[in-house]
Amino acid sequence: MPTDTLQWTAVCAADDILPNTGVCALVQGRHVAVFRIGDDQFHAIDNIDPQSGASVLSRGLVGSLGDRVVVASPLYKNHFDLRTGECLEAPQNSVRPHAVRVDGGRVLVAHG
Repeated sequence: MPTDTLQWTAVCAADDILPNTGVCALVQGRHVAVFRIGDDQFHAIDNIDPQSGASVLSRGLVGSLGDRVVVASPLYKNHFDLRTGECLEAPQNSVRPHAVRVDGGRVLVAHG
């Protein structure tokens, strides 16, 4: 989806997210997990764990499997690719990825 047709919602200051952790934000009524990897990479995926229906992915452990940056669900330990939302153990449980950017020190998540 071209980024020039997207609408953006500011969710927090970039410094509010510690490196290699995530936070949950409400974007247009949707629970979104926003992750900061290192100092300057940001990713966003749906926060709802598809297996449990709980809004918990932002609380998962961030790491890597091969060349993929992932978060492990705190409930069922499934790994979700932070770039694509793909669930590595059960692709049918994949979540939606969201475009994210930092502008003026604020983290913005796309919707629309």
